[in-house]
Amino acid sequence: MFTAKERASTGLKALDQRLDGLLIGDNVIWYDEAGSMAFPFTLNFIRESQDHDKPLIYITFDRSPKSLLEELGPLAKNAQLTIVDCFTHGKGDGSAIFSKFYEKDGAQWPYQVVKVNEPVKPDKVAEAIYGIHQRLKGDVRFVFESLTGMQDLWDSEESILKFYTRTCPRLYELDTIAYWIIEKGAHSTRLKAHINQIAQVAVELSIRRGKSALTILKAHNRHPENLDKPEFFWADGMTVGFDSDRPMSEKIDLGGRLKSVRTRQGVSQKDLAGLVGVTPSTISQIESNLIYPSLPALIKIAQVLSVDMAYFFQKNGNDRKPCVFPGKGKAVYFPQLPKESIKGRQLLPLDIAAGVEPYLLEIPAGKKLPCHFFSHKGQELGYLLEGRLEMTVKNAVQTVEAGDVILLARDIPSQWKNTQDAPARLLWLKVL
Repeated sequence: MFTAKERASTGLKALDQRLDGLLIGDNVIWYDEAGSMAFPFTLNFIRESQDHDKPLIYITFDRSPKSLLEELGPLAKNAQLTIVDCFTHGKGDGSAIFSKFYEKDGAQWPYQVVKVNEPVKPDKVAEAIYGIHQRLKGDVRFVFESLTGMQDLWDSEESILKFYTRTCPRLYELDTIAYWIIEKGAHSTRLKAHINQIAQVAVELSIRRGKSALTILKAHNRHPENLDKPEFFWADGMTVGFDSDRPMSEKIDLGGRLKSVRTRQGVSQKDLAGLVGVTPSTISQIESNLIYPSLPALIKIAQVLSVDMAYFFQKNGNDRKPCVFPGKGKAVYFPQLPKESIKGRQLLPLDIAAGVEPYLLEIPAGKKLPCHFFSHKGQELGYLLEGRLEMTVKNAVQTVEAGDVILLARDIPSQWKNTQDAPARLLWLKVL
């Protein structure tokens, strides 16, 4: 009978919210592009484990015990901490410089250090780890630093893959939580694919535009909203924060404003990309605030969506809430329609939450529109101020006279035509 795994914390509330927490049994892979980006997350995991009196085993291939203890600082002064030293007789090559560490009186240490004398043999490392685990109680926590260090010592990906594929399922069944750190660019795609398949959680830490970014690649039995969506973060010691959690007054949410105006106008990312001359991926990254558009692209985006460029840089919640606006409005761009077949002005600024978007439209004499003027998924309401129009809906032509009201609830006109010698003018409302 399947039993649901108990939840635990990463030690960071912001990460818990994005990941939907940890589950007992999780093997968490940290792909670290810079080689040191995972450490603040590891420190918080250790502190969280100690706060709940959980034993933690730290397996180090890359740092000497002395170096690691210095990096851990106050977290090292804990009786629940065990360090498995695969460095001294591994990368340290048994040097007296590193062996001096053990000349101190080990009985006085608050932590335990276990030196593996033959770390070049994976079975000896596994023997040491499971021997320690058997003496501990409860759901033990692990930190493996690192898979890359193992490969450096064991000389092949096959060795670490064999160790990993045997260890992960066993740790899962033993109700542990394990952090595995791996340098992002140091391994083959094949190895990373095997690792991802077995791990319950996979997180990528990378550098984008000179900033640290975190991407959740996998979260088994959880459904994070930001899966595969990089988020910028910052770290200062053990303090880790995400840019998107900062108050709006501290940042410009250009991407959020672009997405808002695009979706309100019923324009897809693909369509906007085609009109601007960029890829849909570029629009997606701009809306996620991962990249900023070039100035020419931003000008084109503003033109296509009929907004001032300043709109993208305004702060939300502008205190100025006027009741009267200049009647001239802002010119509207209709990229899907023939040039000079229609003119339009947007009567209210987009950042005014009025529930409708009003437009003044003019179709010149004799002009025919091969499609509707807007791509909008909601209702639309029109009032013909002057002139006469023919509107085709579901292959049926309907005549609209001055003073008539038009309601579009579901069906969108496939054609508009001004058969008169004078312009036709419409007051048009998009209902939001």
